[in-house]
Amino acid sequence: MTPTSASQYYNQEIIINHYNYTGKYKDNPSTDMKLTSIIFIIICCFIVLENILVLLTIWRTKKFHRPMYYFIGNLALSDLLAGAAYTANILLSGPHTYKLTPAEWLIREGSMFVALSASVFSLVAIAIERYITMLKMKLHNGSKSSRSFLLISGCWFLSLILGGLPIMGWNCILQMSACSTVLPLYHKHYILFCTTIFCALLIAIVILYARIYFLVRTRSRSLTFKRNLERPCRSSEKSMALLKTVIIVLSAFILCWSPLFIFLLLDVGCKVKTCPVLFKAEYFLSLAVLNSATNPIIYTLTNREMRRAFLKMACCTHCSIFGSSSKVKRPIITGMEFSRSKSDNSSHPQKDDGEYPVTLMSSGNVTSSS
Repeated sequence: MTPTSASQYYNQEIIINHYNYTGKYKDNPSTDMKLTSIIFIIICCFIVLENILVLLTIWRTKKFHRPMYYFIGNLALSDLLAGAAYTANILLSGPHTYKLTPAEWLIREGSMFVALSASVFSLVAIAIERYITMLKMKLHNGSKSSRSFLLISGCWFLSLILGGLPIMGWNCILQMSACSTVLPLYHKHYILFCTTIFCALLIAIVILYARIYFLVRTRSRSLTFKRNLERPCRSSEKSMALLKTVIIVLSAFILCWSPLFIFLLLDVGCKVKTCPVLFKAEYFLSLAVLNSATNPIIYTLTNREMRRAFLKMACCTHCSIFGSSSKVKRPIITGMEFSRSKSDNSSHPQKDDGEYPVTLMSSGNVTSSS
């Protein structure tokens, strides 16, 4: 890592030189926005609105003021910022890129890395929290909030460090031969470092959810045998429902992120101007950003109570926009609606095993019907 002098961060010629070296420089770039860029911006706006609704749902519903929902809220916040950061990235790209100083360019790209890193770290934190909860076989109460906030703080701290490394000196401003083609001011070693971390996180998520599934399956079968239930197949049904949720969670993450991981590894391995596919980075990055649109569906709408609260919030927001405020005078979600729900009775230790996956996997399909 070569220290970069402060003056280099404000030299606009560096941007042009680096883009010209990697083959990305265009003499007369079009000022018109591409159709693909417009589509990506529309998707990002949807991501922002979708995650705002998730945050409002959690904030307006006292029932969701619990550690597990704090993690889902943190994931929604990071996904919201990812959508906003990618929108800003698109608007500042094209001909606007050559007007940026290296410092501004590093902030533009760094904000994307921070938001996407926070989203990935949030997914890991959710997996860790669910695994610990499953290991102890009890729902969290208020005394466990400290661990939740510690994990959430750790997510953002690590994301800021990871995204801030280039502007702190780990760049190729003074080493043009080591520059990335996709991100011309980023050092290839930094790209490799980030990709390695993200791949390790992917493996960690797979291992944690596999462990959760086997723990739930083993303990559910044990309780079924001990209690001699009338429906012995219920344990198998719940295990299959949980397995489906695990597959959905992991499939969405792998499908959205693995193409970008492979793309970045290709960027590290290819010599300059030898891999034409490296000039199509927006498609691979947008696929990773698309994961921010699927996260609310997987982690929010698959939870029965969260889905009901989310849909009510969306409906009431729609009504208020079209001037139907006279029909919406009560709070979005009242505490009485869910006051008798099983998952809210965390003070009772003798909870049925079928309830744990609700908190663990955010899936209404795994709930007990007893």
